[in-house]
Amino acid sequence: MAGRVIEDKPLYRNVISVLAIVVPITVAFLLGIRQKVDLGSWTKSLPHVIGVINSLTAVCLLVGYFYIKKGNIEGHRKAMTSAFLLGSVFLVCYILYHVSNDSTPYGGEGLLRPIYFFLLISHIVLSIVVVWFVLRAIYFGYTRQLDDHRKAVKWGLPIWLYVSISGVVVYLMISPYYT
Repeated sequence: MAGRVIEDKPLYRNVISVLAIVVPITVAFLLGIRQKVDLGSWTKSLPHVIGVINSLTAVCLLVGYFYIKKGNIEGHRKAMTSAFLLGSVFLVCYILYHVSNDSTPYGGEGLLRPIYFFLLISHIVLSIVVVWFVLRAIYFGYTRQLDDHRKAVKWGLPIWLYVSISGVVVYLMISPYYT
């Protein structure tokens, strides 16, 4: 068509965009399955493992930030790669737990109840949003596209850190109600 400009998107943009949509939709679909799969009683311990993973992820993010501020690129890369790998393990554990166990209702009352639900909802929404930023940051970091990497982490790091820390707080608030 004459006069029409077609933007040539690099493959990475398409892959990252597809993954940033497919991953949350897949997780939502898996969580929406009402029939639970019996994977064994060991899955009852997964919320505690997930709490540890979220804590370690937050530590890795802070260490990675510290390293890059000190100019230690290799330390930064290792810390952020560890955070990404922990996030991947978290996702697997989270899915395994929720496909094999009923959700635990929050039993807190008073002021703690709206605080819990605010943290939970903001945690869930931002955990969906952060996927796109994290995938871009990892890609740009490993391909040494540092200007684009910096743009991705400007928003990605604070969101990811909030998601990790709020995940720990939500876990601590609901953990007394696990059976």
